[in-house]
Amino acid sequence: MNLRAAVVGVGFVGRAHVESLRRQGISVQGILGNSLLRTQETCRALNLPRAYSSIEELLGDSSVDIVHLCTPNHLHLPHAQAALRAGKHVMCEKPLAMDAVETAALVQEAQTCGRVGGVTYNQRYYPLCQEAHALVRSGAIGEPRLVHGTFLQDWLLYPSDWNWRLEASQGGSMRAVSDIGTHWLDLIMWITGRSVVEVCADLATVVPVRRRPLGRVETFQKAQSDAFEEVNMTSDDYASILLHFEGGLRGVMTVSQVSAGRKNRFWFEVDGSEGSLSWNAEEPNVLWLGSRNEPNRILLKNPALMSPEARGYAAYPGGHAEGYPDTFAQLFKDFYAYIEAGNFKAERTFPTFETGHVEVALCDVIAASARERRWVSFP
Repeated sequence: MNLRAAVVGVGFVGRAHVESLRRQGISVQGILGNSLLRTQETCRALNLPRAYSSIEELLGDSSVDIVHLCTPNHLHLPHAQAALRAGKHVMCEKPLAMDAVETAALVQEAQTCGRVGGVTYNQRYYPLCQEAHALVRSGAIGEPRLVHGTFLQDWLLYPSDWNWRLEASQGGSMRAVSDIGTHWLDLIMWITGRSVVEVCADLATVVPVRRRPLGRVETFQKAQSDAFEEVNMTSDDYASILLHFEGGLRGVMTVSQVSAGRKNRFWFEVDGSEGSLSWNAEEPNVLWLGSRNEPNRILLKNPALMSPEARGYAAYPGGHAEGYPDTFAQLFKDFYAYIEAGNFKAERTFPTFETGHVEVALCDVIAASARERRWVSFP
């Protein structure tokens, strides 16, 4: 591809973006961190050509076509707006912005500027999630009736665990739901083709007081200093949400970042009138297929045995595992191919700014449901 990228953010996910872009043969022109020293260190470590000193310098680089935003949530709106106005396309980490007012502004900005916006709901791009999507669309399990699942992690189990997402000023008023719950909701709405229309939510702050280190902490890493201050928490560690979808589909989702031993248990099951299917991100190359009148089956990821629509999202032959890094590569392949084709009125198969707006607006409704202790409709 001839399109060229720059990445804002030098943490865990920023590095994941750089790696996945390179796998697609996309030139990464440079990177920008929150300090020049850190940017330069990362630039050398990743062997990138340019360490930008500011967002203005990055956006002024005429060689950059697409900007990847891998920053704390409160920076998404100003950085995405500036990038769009500078004529760049934008791939933004989720959630798209801090609230639905901001996400609606970004949807409008992209339309006004004639640029393309994507959001990294990359879970869609596991090969067997693509297969689940194809199977449901083909009617292989009949009419979807029930969905249920979890997204469980343990990286914020202890009061001493800390990350910028815990700061409402940087991450927003919601945490587990917006950070990982929107991944689950996006995947299920995409697989079933049904939108959420009503929610009844229970949210909790399981660890009410945390110890904020007096120093930097990377995502999924331990603090480097023993010095800390105690901070009262208000955002959610846990949520269970009853869901009503279009067409009478019902479901329930539980998310947690305080479930010991669960590193990334992103699990779902869709139960239809003729069969069921189930998948778990901790075993991403296995899809369970359930039946009433026949033996249940296990489909191991193998493009030769997958649906034609899903086959292209498996980069390696059967017996060769694919996982988390591959999802970014496949998402970026879709995103960049769409932009390179040049027809921005064509159907978009990747998660868009509109997708990101729906997810954040849904978070607002979930928060209202938990606060008011009742079912709340989602228009």
